[in-house]
Amino acid sequence: MILVLRALGIGDLVTGVPALRALRRAFPERTLALAAPAALGPLVDLVGGIDALVPCDGLEARLLPKASWAVNLHGKGPRSHRLLRHNRPERLGAFACPEAAHVDGPEWTDDEHDVRRWCRLLEWYGVPTDPTDLALLPPPAPPRRGAAVVHPGAKEPGRRWAPRRFAAVARDLAARGFDVVITGSPAERPVAECVAGLARLPAGNVLAGRTDPAELAGTVAHARLVVSGDTGVGHLATAYRIPSVVLFGPVTPAHWGPPPDRSEHRALWRGPTVASIGVEEVLAAVDEVTCAAAA
Repeated sequence: MILVLRALGIGDLVTGVPALRALRRAFPERTLALAAPAALGPLVDLVGGIDALVPCDGLEARLLPKASWAVNLHGKGPRSHRLLRHNRPERLGAFACPEAAHVDGPEWTDDEHDVRRWCRLLEWYGVPTDPTDLALLPPPAPPRRGAAVVHPGAKEPGRRWAPRRFAAVARDLAARGFDVVITGSPAERPVAECVAGLARLPAGNVLAGRTDPAELAGTVAHARLVVSGDTGVGHLATAYRIPSVVLFGPVTPAHWGPPPDRSEHRALWRGPTVASIGVEEVLAAVDEVTCAAAA
């Protein structure tokens, strides 16, 4: 069995898809297991080729199954390395980390796109990869089709654009005739309701807390447009090639953004403070990506 560790969030799962697909192609007869949060199970099914999901929320677990090859797509170590070595796999594929007594593997670099990082790791071990292989399988039917998805939440406070600005964008989109829905996790429902209220949207347009990851993927896959911060919904828009405007800060889109050669996606970046991005700039980007998609 090949055991892959990526116990992170939706966006991290999506950026890891090319590496996961590369392992599947390289070892078609081997069982491929993914150690990831159980809540991502419905979304893991959309990756394709994953034989088993091993529930793993963070790096505290100690019950990972024994594998012939353990692959660290989680981080640079040392904790993630040690977790995978706990059950003594025959081989560990990971970035070099002397602190974890792992000198095999390439050197980690911070200045690298996340998709490319994990493909480079596998290539060092002789596994051919395709960093453009980002597409997910078709998701189930969504709660709403053809919507403009506005996703105001983000895990880290520094990546959150102001709710009143998201509301201004949502209000403008609704005035243009878009069916605007506000998405988010259960914890993000209060901010989603705030945005909807400021934008004068019906309460039924707040989908935050009402969708599992696969239903969220379905909503995005059948959307007309996505506007979000640097979070998982933006990566889903990339996977399904839905026109999107994604606001970045403090992390640069050079590390986490959509492929720069795709005209249907626009990453906005004005330095380390996402608040530097204005409403009019977002609306201008909406015009650009919707026109590109219609061309």
